[in-house]
Amino acid sequence: MTINTPKLRIELYPTQVLKSKAKPIEINEEVRAVAARMIELMQGAEGIGLAAPQVGLSWRLFVAHVPPDPDLDPEDDVSELPVSCDSPQVFINPVITKFAGDLEPYDEGCLSLPGITGEVNRPAIVTMKATDLEGNEITLKATGLLARCWQHEIDHLDGVLILDKMTQMSRLKNRSRVKQMEKSARR
Repeated sequence: MTINTPKLRIELYPTQVLKSKAKPIEINEEVRAVAARMIELMQGAEGIGLAAPQVGLSWRLFVAHVPPDPDLDPEDDVSELPVSCDSPQVFINPVITKFAGDLEPYDEGCLSLPGITGEVNRPAIVTMKATDLEGNEITLKATGLLARCWQHEIDHLDGVLILDKMTQMSRLKNRSRVKQMEKSARR
């Protein structure tokens, strides 16, 4: 199956592909073209991450770009782990190999759930193994928003949405918007 990359767009909840576990992929030119298109879509939507299921593909692939916070002085960064990345990154067949640190709450949003944000508790530090676009196996460790982004995108690859991980209070707060999205999808 050849993918018409320019036609890829961000899929919205409750599209079925968002709830299914994605399959491992091999790197080829089509995968590279899809990754480039996903970076365009992510940047156009002002997101920091986008997983292949969010563009309708059941592939274990995600892109991320968590730029450095311009309000933070790099000298103030007490962590020795990265919390951001300077340019967009592509991760193929990623797996989190280690979680560390306490669970931290943070208000998360999702490009497939516009207008919905909610508090999600996640481990502060993660180690991730993946393959880059050149076929190199890489192992990276991060904390802060970068670690959270990786966890969020890998959740997408496993068919898990922030709706599944939000605190009870956040679920209640978003209930009417979720029902509205489900209703408009049935039309």
